[in-house]
Amino acid sequence: MSLRLDWSVLWSGQTGGWLLQGLLVTLELSALGWALALALGTLAGALRTLERAPLRAVAAAYVEFFRNVPLLVWMFFWYFGVPPFLPETVRRWLFAHGAEFWAAAVALGVYHGARMAEVIRSGIRAIPRTQFEAAAALGLSTAQVYRLVIVPVALRLIVPPGTSEALNLLKNSSVALTISVAELTFQTRQIETYTARALEALTAGTLIYLGLCLGVSRLMAAVERRVAIPGLIARAGLEAG
Repeated sequence: MSLRLDWSVLWSGQTGGWLLQGLLVTLELSALGWALALALGTLAGALRTLERAPLRAVAAAYVEFFRNVPLLVWMFFWYFGVPPFLPETVRRWLFAHGAEFWAAAVALGVYHGARMAEVIRSGIRAIPRTQFEAAAALGLSTAQVYRLVIVPVALRLIVPPGTSEALNLLKNSSVALTISVAELTFQTRQIETYTARALEALTAGTLIYLGLCLGVSRLMAAVERRVAIPGLIARAGLEAG
């Protein structure tokens, strides 16, 4: 029995629209999750390098708690566990505006934010102590030193590991199908069910994910070359290792 492939199922009828819709939802979900992850990771990573033990402890607790629980559990937690405790008006608004999407974005953000915190901390620790001292000598407060000097430099140092984490988040967005977010994997499975063409549907999804990841990698490689700081990149790599 020969295998006959019918690639036309990917663009005939509604299926092409489903793939495009899934791609757009994946991009939106990944962008929102990454924005939250970068914000939380930068804050927690910076706090973990401060001299104040209570702040370091809070940041360490966040990192250890959120990164050591599976992402799937966080998806279920934010979608099924949190809404019942929200005010009625907030709960109604959420479920009228895609509660599953927002739950998935928060789950991705807090999970990958905990992982990004360690990347940010490595970048900060790679910065020579003299830069901290020079900034303080100008009369800047600790918050100003971090906001104006240390964090901007650290973000330039951690582009390679940060890119890897962004790609992990993009791929992990597929877990959102478990709470019915109509992202790319969800739509691929829907096409498979609708057309009974599993190989064609899954191949299309695979190639789209591959294209997305390669595109992000190329873009961030160009960014890395543009923002590289000579003499500090190798040091940052050693700190991260």
